[in-house]
Amino acid sequence: MQNDTMTSAPVEEQSGSSQLAWTRKDTTWMLSLFGTAVGAGILFLPINAGMGGFWPLVLMALIIGPMTYLAHRGLSRFVCSSNIQGSDITQVVEEHFGVGAGKAITVLYFFAIYPIVLIYGVGITNTVDSFIVNQLGFDSPPRAILSGVLIIAMMSVMVAGEKFMLKVTQLLVYPLVAILAFMSLYLVPDWKMDALQVVPATTDFLGTVWLTIPVLVFAFNHSPAISQFSVSLKRDHGKDAAKKADVILRNTAMMLVGFVMLFVFSCVLSLSPAQLADAKAQNLPILSYLANVHDSGFVSYFGPIIAFIAIISSFFGHYLGATEGLKGMIAKQLRNSNKTISDASINKFILGFMFFTIWGVAVINPSILGMIEALGGPIIASILYLMPMYAVYKVPALKAYRGRVSNIFVILAGVLAMTAIIYDLIA
Repeated sequence: MQNDTMTSAPVEEQSGSSQLAWTRKDTTWMLSLFGTAVGAGILFLPINAGMGGFWPLVLMALIIGPMTYLAHRGLSRFVCSSNIQGSDITQVVEEHFGVGAGKAITVLYFFAIYPIVLIYGVGITNTVDSFIVNQLGFDSPPRAILSGVLIIAMMSVMVAGEKFMLKVTQLLVYPLVAILAFMSLYLVPDWKMDALQVVPATTDFLGTVWLTIPVLVFAFNHSPAISQFSVSLKRDHGKDAAKKADVILRNTAMMLVGFVMLFVFSCVLSLSPAQLADAKAQNLPILSYLANVHDSGFVSYFGPIIAFIAIISSFFGHYLGATEGLKGMIAKQLRNSNKTISDASINKFILGFMFFTIWGVAVINPSILGMIEALGGPIIASILYLMPMYAVYKVPALKAYRGRVSNIFVILAGVLAMTAIIYDLIA
């Protein structure tokens, strides 16, 4: 018996290490998380971040990697801490904090993602409209018709099924990564190095970084996919799920920072602060604006195409999260009222609600950056940065993660993201 015990230990260890080895499925998850993050936030990040100058952007580049990795790692660990197989984020909250908190987090989770879906409706409409007018030379089509057609097209992919959506997303992410990297390097000859000589005062420097943190949080956010990502890893890896998630999330964060910040720096150094302010006023993604002011045919045509692909790939992940949250809210309300409605009826209601609200906001055309600063960043920060850290100090299953410096860093980042709107009002 003793010999069997002694010989079985190395086998167990080997099995565990082989489970944690990088696989093709891990690459698929990394690309899916990357695709969820690269959307409207990335395309508007250079505008907001660049208007404050070059050096604040350097500090942002240094902090956003740890912010992104540590926050998403915390959320994944929280989901993996459940004792119930297959529990998503709203169910885990209910398990650890009770029914009341479960309802509150479900509502907050929905409102953290839903505004982003609305933003994509506006972004895709403005991108295509600008391309039709500036690159193709046609008159601007009626906004209500254009936005309606585009939103129906994107939602049709979702209605076709999750497997089809994942295939489309993977097909979009590969060219997106390649063209994004090429575009970043293509703009290098247009860099204006005089921006490096402008160093803002300390107050302005820190104020710029503080005000941009909500957009940074939004731009690198892939939390809508973390719930299902963690559930999948827990199903495949059991108690090693959190360790596996750490590796995938670290590589995703490195990939995001590498590709995205190179792109942001390239765009910011290619345009003046006045041009960035003009892009903000026109409510256009940075690539659509570049296409309109750049002499290069490559930028003129490929810029809007990158914006188009980025918005679509990210729309899918956020649409899934928003519908999951809305369905959870409806299910909890029906359960409390002792009512039963078929899943088909609930799905039809959600489909109609999502289409008409996304369409309505796309027609109204509110400021995208304004929505990100006021809604997207602060609400995401509460779910992604603060809630998991609160759980670390309240949930026994997460006790091992207490007392770490990284926890303080994540809490500070979350508080700054949530209070930036207050600073903006008093500044």
